Amino acid sequence: MRYVSTRCLPGDPSPYISVSEAIIKGIADDGGLYVPERIPAVSETGKSLNDLIELNYRELAVEILSPYLTDFTHGVISRCVSGAYGGNFDAPDIAPLMRVKNTDLFFLELFHGRTLAFKDVALSLLPSLLKMSAEKTNHKKRTLILTATSGDTGKAALEGFAGGRSDRDCEIAVFFPEKGV
Repeated sequence: MRYVSTRCLPGDPSPYISVSEAIIKGIADDGGLYVPERIPAVSETGKSLNDLIELNYRELAVEILSPYLTDFTHGVISRCVSGAYGGNFDAPDIAPLMRVKNTDLFFLELFHGRTLAFKDVALSLLPSLLKMSAEKTNHKKRTLILTATSGDTGKAALEGFAGGRSDRDCEIAVFFPEKGV
């Protein structure tokens, strides 16, 4: 899977890059965000939709991520996912689907991470992917993660990177509103 900037127009010659390069760079040279060149079909997971329905959160995450993270083996992705969604979520299902009593309504609960913010779901995995991408691309420079927040993004980013990559490799800076959140 290759990645391209959101600012690249169809037909423009664009530098496609690997997922590892996209993760390391963060933002494209033209200021755009990196997106996959295409959305993989469910069939690319090697499993049917009925098979995927039976998987737990961690197993499903590995199957869904694998077609996007083609720089990494299934085993590496599985280790990253297991580390990200281990004991740092207070629900065994990570993101349980809860039915409203006596209705056909459901809610996906995304607040079971360290900071109780839905952003914990993504920011728990990013440090592992960043570390694997640095190894894959032989990236030796320090990485500075910049985030701006009005509340939960900053805390989720700090928690996600706490204990992840070593202090020698990665720093994180969080910008908060001047008058507080």
